[in-house]
Amino acid sequence: MKNLSIGDKAPDFKLLARQGHNVPLKNFLNKKNVILYFYPKDDTPGCTVQACGFRDTIKRIEAQDTIVLGVSPDNPKSHEKFITKFNLPFLLLSDEDHNVSNAYGVWVEKNMYGRKYMGIERTTFVIDKSGKIAQIFSKVKPQGHDQEVLDFIGTLSIPAIKT
Repeated sequence: MKNLSIGDKAPDFKLLARQGHNVPLKNFLNKKNVILYFYPKDDTPGCTVQACGFRDTIKRIEAQDTIVLGVSPDNPKSHEKFITKFNLPFLLLSDEDHNVSNAYGVWVEKNMYGRKYMGIERTTFVIDKSGKIAQIFSKVKPQGHDQEVLDFIGTLSIPAIKT
């Protein structure tokens, strides 16, 4: 597990998406900002709220030269069902071996009703076009998270003031 900070280079990855194709992070760098959100499980209440929030704001997100990538330990077949059921217009990536979740420091020990287990801590990383982490949203509350992220990415396109 790694502790990443704002300004760090985002760990590169190549993860499986629907229809069996691998999606590397480097495909988007120098072209788009990336909202990389890690979530625990397809088609569960909180994860559905979060995914549908991004779905409902996708046009405004894309207008900010940004794409959305969701990552969970679910397999591509599960992702396909989730995408179809909720008409999600972005890629969901499969991290079944937890390598990418570990690299981003979101595969953690959790505790529910006294039972300890490993799982994803709901976290969103905003990665700028240069591949650096511009923002980290930890322990995300799904309701309204899309707007919180949208507000932040709006600041990425504000030109720096020259002094």
